[in-house]
Amino acid sequence: MTQFSQIAVRTPASVASFSRPPGKAALLATAVALVLAACGAKDGAPGGGAGGMPPAEVGVVTIAPQAVALQSELPGRVSAVRVAQVRARVNGVVLRSLFREGSEVKAGQALYQIDPAPYKAALDSAQASVVKAQANVAQANAQVERYKPLVEANAVSKQEYTALVTAQKQAEADVATTKAAAQTAQINVDYASVYAPISGRIGQSLVTEGALVSAAEATQLAVIQQTSTVYVNFTQSSTEVLRLRKAIASKQLRAAGDGSVPVRVVLEDGTELPRAGKLLFSDLTVDATSGQITLRAEVPNPDGMLLPGQFVRVRLSQAELPSGILLPQQAVTRTNQGDTVLVVGAENKPGPRPVKVGNSQNGQWVILGGLQAGDQVIADGFQKMMVPGAPVKPVPWTPGSRPAASVAAPAASAPAAAASDKK
Repeated sequence: MTQFSQIAVRTPASVASFSRPPGKAALLATAVALVLAACGAKDGAPGGGAGGMPPAEVGVVTIAPQAVALQSELPGRVSAVRVAQVRARVNGVVLRSLFREGSEVKAGQALYQIDPAPYKAALDSAQASVVKAQANVAQANAQVERYKPLVEANAVSKQEYTALVTAQKQAEADVATTKAAAQTAQINVDYASVYAPISGRIGQSLVTEGALVSAAEATQLAVIQQTSTVYVNFTQSSTEVLRLRKAIASKQLRAAGDGSVPVRVVLEDGTELPRAGKLLFSDLTVDATSGQITLRAEVPNPDGMLLPGQFVRVRLSQAELPSGILLPQQAVTRTNQGDTVLVVGAENKPGPRPVKVGNSQNGQWVILGGLQAGDQVIADGFQKMMVPGAPVKPVPWTPGSRPAASVAAPAASAPAAAASDKK
């Protein structure tokens, strides 16, 4: 008390300032605020009176059931349609490589040249043996022709004539044997030049000039793969396949289209390839260790975006919902207690409604239950709904659009009055 009395004595001006009556401007501002508060209390909720906030403008999606394809997204691996391993078929030293690594090659194009010298020598020897055998045949034929009239005249014994006929046939057999040996030698000479067995993209060369290759070990020289069209192999749970089949049998779902299943491929960065593939087959057996069924799709790959061995995501529609509902993901609130949306009801007042959410498709949720045709679900403008349960102004929402900002009522009269009072 002593300190306060001392302050009061020392600063009489301050005490006087606290007891000064308020100015006219401050009294006017206070009166206006009391009148507005009374009007708001009389009219009810905000926005109900002439001076209240207008309804918040929100973007809504009007529910219209449609046929919705149920997509499954599964991991897959890319493989080439055709793969050829170029291997050595003769022994020898590689003289030169005749292709550019990573380029496209045609079937029959020369790839490597193995030293053909020993095989050409063997071919020459075999061809000489053929000539010798043919000469022996000519001599045997001549002897048979000369002895034939003699045996008929009993001038020579039949045993001697039979020996000549046998020698003739052996000479003819020798000709066939030497011709086969010559053909084998020619094949080895041809194998010394290595050609592409198929058309496609060839990888790196696995041998260099001067390398010794072996036919016995089937030395691998390069690999050619056809990638203009590729396979995507993936697996699906047998439980999921059984569930789909049961749903189709019970008419809850129906088979997609004419039975053909389109396949979309999603790359690692999330982009989807523009060209769709098609499902070729699904395996008839279930893997006993994983419980998965193997599926294969054929996907066009003219630009080479898919590479053999690459991991991708596969989207396929094996069935469709006859009367499905799609909602943008931003319109659905997902919590541990359940999934809900805000629906504009009577008097344009929004209210929560629980829904059953299925799979995600292209940034939208498939709604399996909880909504009916004609319901207006709020998809944008949540931040403008300041008062829960207050009426809103629904406008159609389209992807990428936002409702126009609501025009707020002027509420700067009190600050302006305060500012004028300070002046």
